[in-house]
Amino acid sequence: MKNIFVGNLDFAATDSELRSMFERFGSVDRVNMVTDRDTGRSRGFAFVEMSDAGSADQAIAGLNGKELNGRAMVVNEARPKTSSGGGGGRGFGGGGGRPRREPRW
Repeated sequence: MKNIFVGNLDFAATDSELRSMFERFGSVDRVNMVTDRDTGRSRGFAFVEMSDAGSADQAIAGLNGKELNGRAMVVNEARPKTSSGGGGGRGFGGGGGRPRREPRW
């Protein structure tokens, strides 16, 4: 099983369009178009799962940079989410060495 990231998608692209493009290279197990949870609109990327790794590699090579609805897709092997949890903070709050003072009114 190989999970493929497909980015730079036109917001009007559909699951069936992606499935038909990838099925030229082999069997597609699942297509997951990522949508905004509040609006339901496409976020411009998707994930495609293919059970045969060789077919998936051929699809990546054959479809990366190809146009769908006028936009060049970015297609590569999906990388797992990192467990860092987000936005690159330091992991602790505050700063400075002195205690805060109340303002003198």
